[in-house]
Amino acid sequence: MRRSFALAGTAVTALALLVGCSSGGDAGSGKTTLKVAALEGGYGRDMYTQVIKAYEASHPDVDVQLQISKSIEDEITPNMKAGKYPDVVVLGQGRKAALTETLVKDKALEDLTPVLGTKVPGEDGTVGDKLTQGVIGNLNTNPYGTDKTYLLPMYYAPTGLFYNQGLFEKNGWKVPSTWDEMFELGDKAKKQGIALFTYPTAGYLDSYFYALLADVGGEQFYNDVMTYKKDVWKTANAKKALDLTTKLLSYASESTVGYANEQDFTKNQQSILDNKALFMPNGTWITGEMADAPRADGFTWGLTTLPAATDGGKRYLTTSVESVWMPSAARNKDAAKDFIAYLYSDEAAEIFAKSNAIQPVEGIANSLTGESAEFYKLYEDSSVSALVGGFASTAPVQGVDIKATLFDTANSIISGDTTESAWQSALNDASEKLRQAGN
Repeated sequence: MRRSFALAGTAVTALALLVGCSSGGDAGSGKTTLKVAALEGGYGRDMYTQVIKAYEASHPDVDVQLQISKSIEDEITPNMKAGKYPDVVVLGQGRKAALTETLVKDKALEDLTPVLGTKVPGEDGTVGDKLTQGVIGNLNTNPYGTDKTYLLPMYYAPTGLFYNQGLFEKNGWKVPSTWDEMFELGDKAKKQGIALFTYPTAGYLDSYFYALLADVGGEQFYNDVMTYKKDVWKTANAKKALDLTTKLLSYASESTVGYANEQDFTKNQQSILDNKALFMPNGTWITGEMADAPRADGFTWGLTTLPAATDGGKRYLTTSVESVWMPSAARNKDAAKDFIAYLYSDEAAEIFAKSNAIQPVEGIANSLTGESAEFYKLYEDSSVSALVGGFASTAPVQGVDIKATLFDTANSIISGDTTESAWQSALNDASEKLRQAGN
């Protein structure tokens, strides 16, 4: 499938990290050492092991060592502070540790523009030739608004509202196409003891909010929010987005806030599998992450966009892009760039795809089967546009984290600890401070 993305804003939420702390070469071996570490996210660990094994088979002069955990940033950050920088990193923005954001703001990334013109090892075409049209040249890949690319897109996945198709079929419910229908369904489900909405942690609301902002005000409004236009959160579009969200949160499962943390988030995800909640924002990795979890009879994963903000209006599908990049302080730059180029090979792409880690490479999506194929078919709907979302990078402002203000406040709205008007005021205040920092 050749897909031109409606790309706007900066990078999104992402769940995988591939990073190496290089020491040059093994003493006496003559090999270049690339120590690779990966976040053990929804795609799992096996795909990294297999790709590294395949790469080493054709590159006997390179020794790639794998480190993997669920808190990889915590493990590698002390090394980086000590001057032991990774050679290769695959990590998008949006994680709590904000490692990618920090290096972007510090302008500590290597220029990867030359990699686009590099031939993929073992193939005739270049990396740039293989990438889906439109996926390069936005603030996700070129974070400083120039023609230089510092982050290459590794995986892309549709995110949206996941639900149990079997439950809807059993009750004769249709997936809501408008917000009025959404809340009507919420009232029906409540009578059966089922909540309309939940989320794993508030951070997962990135996929929800980015799409909602574009749904409500179009791409121009979305870009205004992402680039901190003056008083953008005082506009009617912003108020409408917060009105809809506040009402949706009033239908949230009572257990959502208590489980919305890194230790218990799978319990919120389990509520979808147990038919205790109808919709949950997430990405396609959820099927692998919860593959072994118990589920209700007849359970089948479904994925839908948010309801249209206006009847018959355009809908946006927040697209998660996980990026590969290099710190500018990396030692084995040539070897690392070759390894990055290999990650886009047909051989590597096939391995990644088996774990549902789909790359923005021409033709890959057409080879999908099963649930993944159904998820990616959403891009074929002419009324749906892909959206890569995220806030523009600025100089750090002490005490300001607009993503936390936008997403994490949902917990306080549900608990009643804050109000919508206070939320709106805090967002505008944070946006204004970042606007000034970006000037």
